[in-house]
Amino acid sequence: MISIRSAVSSGTKWLVAACSVLLIAACASSYPPAPSAAASDYNYKIGPGDNLSIIVWRNPELSMIVPVRPDGKISAPLIDDLNAMDKSPTALSRDIEKELGKFIRDPIVTVVVTGFVGPYSEQIRVVGEAARPQTLPYKQKMTALDVMIAVGGMTEFADGNRATILRTSENNVQYSVRLRDLVKRGDVSANVDMKPGDILIIPQSWF
Repeated sequence: MISIRSAVSSGTKWLVAACSVLLIAACASSYPPAPSAAASDYNYKIGPGDNLSIIVWRNPELSMIVPVRPDGKISAPLIDDLNAMDKSPTALSRDIEKELGKFIRDPIVTVVVTGFVGPYSEQIRVVGEAARPQTLPYKQKMTALDVMIAVGGMTEFADGNRATILRTSENNVQYSVRLRDLVKRGDVSANVDMKPGDILIIPQSWF
């Protein structure tokens, strides 16, 4: 018959082993801190959902505001199904000039983006325990604090200090970010720059 002392000793060993496994798992799931600053040489690219103001000098009848369709193309007078996605406004201006040059002499075109969405690959996605999980257009010098303000902060079940950033622009490298310290405690040292295509993941608290 197993003694009470042996049972307690056995139970203690199992408890220690279980705690060790949890500790190892916690360490294995940790990620390096996200870099506080990101490269600033960002050039905006046109994406589906953007609104473009096309201005054709001395040809007001050809000037108008057009949306970029879900397939990334635009249609305008004398222009059918011209691809605009992933192009800069300047590059698209030159493409439109080539198309219009078939009908008018030396067209001068300026494209101005009036409604910003950007390519899907550059949008910021916020998932998990955000108050309003959503997709946001990336803006130069955008930070984690800007993102948290846009999504209304975190839910009461969020474990903000276990949040991570999945950086698609760096082959899906994952970084840790201290959102609880940033949002709840106002620790600005926890604020980090976002990069185009980042996915901010906010897990649920274990307790």
